[in-house]
Parts: sequence; C-alpha cells; structure tokens
Amino acid sequence: MLQIAALLIALLGLAHSVLGERYILVRLFRRDLPKLFGGTRFTRNTLRFAWHLTTMFAWGISAILFQLSGAASPQALAQTVGWCLVLSGLLPLAFTRGRHLAWVVLFGAGGLCLAWAAP
Repeated sequence: MLQIAALLIALLGLAHSVLGERYILVRLFRRDLPKLFGGTRFTRNTLRFAWHLTTMFAWGISAILFQLSGAASPQALAQTVGWCLVLSGLLPLAFTRGRHLAWVVLFGAGGLCLAWAAP
C-alpha cells in the first residue's frame, strides 16, 4: 500500500510541475506582477521556484513512503529528507540567482539532516 501511495505522490508531483508550468504560471506571468528588487523578473522566478518546490517536497514524501514500505532506518529517512532539502535549495539558488535566501535555510536544514545520519 505504501509503494502505491509513493507512486501516486510522485505522479502528483510530476503533474503539478508540468501542468502548473503550462497552464498556470505562463498565464500568470502575462499579468502585471509586483516589481521586487527593481523589476518583475525576481517576482516571476520566485513564484516559479516556489511552485516547483512543492514538487520537490512531494517527491521527497514519495521517497519516504517507499522507504517506509521496507525496513528503513531513521538514518536512511533522515538522509532522504536531507537530500530532498539540499536539492530543493538549488531551486531558489538557480531561479533567483541566490537573491531569495530560502536556499540558505534549505541547505542548512538539509546539511544538518545529512550530518545527523552520517555513520
């Protein structure tokens, strides 16, 4: 049952990114957006990374559900969460060129999870 749940959540994450990018974000970006840091580019990129962050978290939950279907140790689960957070930190780093500081928190929390799980 957990493996099926993991698959469903992984597919939901994929659909969220693909369909959201195609049908929501593109249309949203045609409207007037607030000008942050001197223009709308930062606003668009912040919305885009936040949208796809949901997908990254869905995939992380999917991986945890899959691990729970076996005999996952707390260390293995912490590693999964840690890598999910670190990879999620790449989104604001890339999309906003580091100007949105969520990447600092995501890298920090992910690093702490990975450090705790290290042998």
